[in-house]
Amino acid sequence: MNARETIEAYYAALRAGEPLGPFFAPDTDRSVVKFGISEQLVGTDAIREGLRAQTETTRDWTVDSSALRVTERDGYAWFSDDVTLCWTDAEGKVRHEYDTRWSGALEATGGAREWQFVGMHVSTGDSIDG
Repeated sequence: MNARETIEAYYAALRAGEPLGPFFAPDTDRSVVKFGISEQLVGTDAIREGLRAQTETTRDWTVDSSALRVTERDGYAWFSDDVTLCWTDAEGKVRHEYDTRWSGALEATGGAREWQFVGMHVSTGDSIDG
């Protein structure tokens, strides 16, 4: 699986409510980071815990990529994308919808998942009130 396919598999796992933590590289020095629309998670343990909680408290994800650009070089890759992102809050049954901008970096790590995220940033120009 190449870097593009890994990103697309991440989107598919998010839609399906599958575990997302394994997509992030392990670290020992808290160098892996994920910025979401409203949070910052530093270190693989924090990212995996945050994503586990997200999966438990949300459902019905829509992840529509419209501009995925990926570059791979010498065991590293970087990407950007425009993504319509929607989900339902499992507790409040509130539907959230945002036009988001994604960027990040991946490293070829070998093992069961050849490419893993070492950085991800998801942002929106929308207000996140409510």
